[in-house]
Amino acid sequence: MKTLLTYNQGSSNKFWKIYVAGHSFTVTYGKVGTIGSVKVKEFDSEEVCQKEAQKLIQSKLKKGYVWAQSSYHVIKESSMTEEQFWALLEKCKEKGEEADEQMEWLVAQLSKKSIKDIVMFDSIFNQHYHKSYTSDLWAAAYIVMGGCSDDCFDYFRAWLLYLGKELYEAAIENPETLLPYFKILEEQEEIPQLEELLYVASQAYEEKTGLDDEAYFKVYDQLAKDDGTEPEMEFDWEEDDVEGLRRKFPLLWREYGENPLE
Repeated sequence: MKTLLTYNQGSSNKFWKIYVAGHSFTVTYGKVGTIGSVKVKEFDSEEVCQKEAQKLIQSKLKKGYVWAQSSYHVIKESSMTEEQFWALLEKCKEKGEEADEQMEWLVAQLSKKSIKDIVMFDSIFNQHYHKSYTSDLWAAAYIVMGGCSDDCFDYFRAWLLYLGKELYEAAIENPETLLPYFKILEEQEEIPQLEELLYVASQAYEEKTGLDDEAYFKVYDQLAKDDGTEPEMEFDWEEDDVEGLRRKFPLLWREYGENPLE
């Protein structure tokens, strides 16, 4: 259930929106034309949640709020765009030699933004992250690291997004385009994983609000633009099929088939 109300009297031009989902609701409020502030409240049951939401709606109507016909030009959904998402990932590489320093900078930058912007950054990340859930990329990671568990592949895909938009898109089309970057990691005695990038949004939310990741995920579920599910995958390779992997990615196999990154 979504309800949007507005209040326009004298110098006041405000909106108030409530979105009820299951045991919790999200209230967004502020000046018309802005992103506004966000609050989430959870209840013991859906029935109690619905009753409390109706009480709040009636209270606002008594105070002079009116039903809005459309959210167009009332609420600014988010200022976070695809371009800003990729720009932030690119900028963080300049903020220290180590990944930890770069991720700390990214968390700090996101924490200065609105909750909606934090969620949208994470939503954009997840949309691309899910797109990278492919059999080819998993095979490439398996060859390069001499094995790749579910968690390992998660961290590998986070590293892939960290490389940037062009490299990420090229790798989805052909994972062997990553060979120069694997060579750089080999020189640094590193592996292609960046687990920390998976948590920057929830950490930014915690830094901004003082609330934990459980609270963040509830906000995310109500505000995000994606359904949070990875696509189905059909493997077209076998772990013990050495010749099949060699044929699939000959360049990667020549470099790392027998000497994987560790």
